[in-house]
Amino acid sequence: MSTEVPFRILPRVGKRNEHYWHGGRDGELRFQRCADCGYYLHPPTVLCPLCHSKNIVIEAVSGKAEILTFTINYQPWMPGLEVPFVLAVVRCLEQDDLRITTNIVGCDPEEVKIGMPVKVIFEAHEDEEVWIPLFTPDESGRP
Repeated sequence: MSTEVPFRILPRVGKRNEHYWHGGRDGELRFQRCADCGYYLHPPTVLCPLCHSKNIVIEAVSGKAEILTFTINYQPWMPGLEVPFVLAVVRCLEQDDLRITTNIVGCDPEEVKIGMPVKVIFEAHEDEEVWIPLFTPDESGRP
């Protein structure tokens, strides 16, 4: 990855979401998970929506996903935003409803397809201690 980081409005990192934004420092995509029923929670919360447990832990996932839907944006909505870019919703393979809105990078936007296997990579904003999870085509396909 180049040393020049593209323009982004960065998230506010706090105690409840730091696992997600700091996981990339260690190359891990991390989510909350209910220690009682095993359900992954995203966005972060204080209570499992399935079993209502407060026994929440942080756990890394494989980083493998598939594209559910996407759009190619050609409009530079703010200064510094490079176009075109792909905005997508991906489904993590660990749980059907564990989904992330993200950018697809590392390929021509016209090559992106629904159902395409992708894997996480991280864009470092180390001065702000934020690692943005992005996704790139996964040539190995599904595990």
